[in-house]
Amino acid sequence: MSEPVLALRDIVRDYQSGDQVLHVLKGVSLDLFPGEVVGLIGPSGSGKSSLLHAAGLLERPTSGSVFIGGKDCSKLKDSGRTRIRLASIGFVYQFHHLLPEFTAIDNVALPQMIGGRNARQARVRASELLDRMGLADRLDHIPAKLSGGERQRVAMARALVNDPRIILADEPTGNLDPTNSGQVFDGLAALVKQTGAAALIATHNHDLASHMDRVYALEAGKLLRRK
Repeated sequence: MSEPVLALRDIVRDYQSGDQVLHVLKGVSLDLFPGEVVGLIGPSGSGKSSLLHAAGLLERPTSGSVFIGGKDCSKLKDSGRTRIRLASIGFVYQFHHLLPEFTAIDNVALPQMIGGRNARQARVRASELLDRMGLADRLDHIPAKLSGGERQRVAMARALVNDPRIILADEPTGNLDPTNSGQVFDGLAALVKQTGAAALIATHNHDLASHMDRVYALEAGKLLRRK
């Protein structure tokens, strides 16, 4: 088996709430391998977002280690964490967070231009990804002119456009009906398989999770294998 692109080791996350300490994650370990889609289920408040934030180097866990591409990122300074996050991780959220004044193609081109790619190359790459997400005829539409499912597919194309090794998605279909949920998930899964990235997807949708390669549940701060 190949080396994991993401390895979480004994992740603990505590939060102070008044005089009490909330123990949200209690020694969670997980490996994520290229080309696979892994589901993370659990009720609200179970720690799914906390685990994704730790994996994505957005928050430092109370203790434990995060390895990305074999590199221990736990003790890096914020600048080093930011560099790895920009180079290696794509994020997808429940709400698309598209720039409302920009078209679909420009929303996907912009992260590439920030990374140094020229505008023409960025738009060509954005067009290719949006086409693969079934949006070839929506390139010049602003988000307000797109359906909920289309907006989320644009957000996924944006997350994938700089070829991240890891995709972290937090309830990416939470606001969509079952048909759109399936289409959005199928598009993401297909791109993950094609590009060799790895995806960790937090979801309440157990039917959606059943189509993933592996599924884990967070229960009482522990990670339990479900599939």
